[in-house]
Amino acid sequence: MVIEIDFNSDEAIYMQITNQIIMGIATSRLHEGDTLPSVRQLASIAGINMHTVNKAYALLRQEGFVTIDRRKGAVISIDADKVRALEEMKQNLTVAMAWGCCKNVTREEVHQLVDEIFDEYDTDR
Repeated sequence: MVIEIDFNSDEAIYMQITNQIIMGIATSRLHEGDTLPSVRQLASIAGINMHTVNKAYALLRQEGFVTIDRRKGAVISIDADKVRALEEMKQNLTVAMAWGCCKNVTREEVHQLVDEIFDEYDTDR
């Protein structure tokens, strides 16, 4: 998997890494058991500090997307806790929905957008 860092983005680099790995899992480019590059390798390839990669991997571990194995490094390991995932999605969507309401986005537009985004992912897991 290729991680692309946008150094001009307002989004923190560790969040760019985290989000790209999550998108890789959601789009089936990364699968359960796949090994991510070592912290040192990814930092070298991307031209960033190792602590930044470490922070991304720690967040992915905390959120249940990877486990850290002493021999293999960071390994994709999806947390199957659906209730927790739904609660986290609800928290994130609540802010996004409030933002949309302030911008006069309609219910129909939200439903259409959610359907478009959901269709991008492999739902046959």
